[in-house]
Amino acid sequence: MKAMIFAAGLGTRLRPLTNDRPKALVEVAGVTMLERVIRRIAEAGFDDITINIHHFGNKIIEFLDNHDRFGLDIHISDERELLLDTGGGILQARPFLDGNEPFLVHNADILTDLDLKAFYNAHSESDAVASVLVKQRDTQRYFLLDDENRLRGWIHMGTGEVRPAGLDPSPLRHRAFGGIHVISPAIFPLLEQYAAGRKVFSITPFYIDQCDQHIFHGYEPADDYLWLDVGKPDTLECANRQFS
Repeated sequence: MKAMIFAAGLGTRLRPLTNDRPKALVEVAGVTMLERVIRRIAEAGFDDITINIHHFGNKIIEFLDNHDRFGLDIHISDERELLLDTGGGILQARPFLDGNEPFLVHNADILTDLDLKAFYNAHSESDAVASVLVKQRDTQRYFLLDDENRLRGWIHMGTGEVRPAGLDPSPLRHRAFGGIHVISPAIFPLLEQYAAGRKVFSITPFYIDQCDQHIFHGYEPADDYLWLDVGKPDTLECANRQFS
């Protein structure tokens, strides 16, 4: 099974820790975020992994080589010349991800004990082009889902902005995005059309702008699970306590 790890971010919120290393190589209780995510993905059965790189990308390559790539088939999607954002990053990695099966996409700074194989299976059994992990938690930005967990839009609670414009958010469930997706290869021609020649673009606006034309699902498991975004100093400190 195939997966992609987003490890190209600048890690600005974690400075000065990221002044001399990529965010993915910041340690949580003595183990880098990247290693923790790789091992979690591998435990779930994913053995073909693509990692995008930008900020101190050479250090990620050295780290992987020093660990014999964890015995996995690991590819590098090189964004050192230009950081492509999430949508552009997935599209550039197409040669590694395309095929006949869905692939997992996982942020390097998300640590979770979520059953990733169950998530993958749920998507595989659905008619969705992509499924996104969602959770009921406090934030400013929410995906809007209907009763069948289909993505219908997005809302910013601070500004009141709703997309698509004119959508009534009141009957829809508000759920926060969890930084993990399962995506079918059918997305690639859709991304190419949406990008319209752009290299740099985010996947979230694509989901929102295209949710009327294509099926995107929110995945919300019945059982609770550990979920930590360790891309900020306070949550990194929390993760250090959690995993120590």
